[in-house]
Amino acid sequence: MFDRIRTAALFGLHQATVAAGISLFPVAVFARQRLGINVPLGRLVETTGQAYETVSEE
Repeated sequence: MFDRIRTAALFGLHQATVAAGISLFPVAVFARQRLGINVPLGRLVETTGQAYETVSEE
């Protein structure tokens, strides 16, 4: 039962990071071009995706 809850929670977290990454993309581009700051949104989405895949395989 807790495995299903953990899987659902990680799936929701991954979907939330994807949505945040899409919505914050213009901000990340602006920060990189104008301020020289890298915003690691892609790495965050990849990490949550890998965590979800690992849990869903069990």
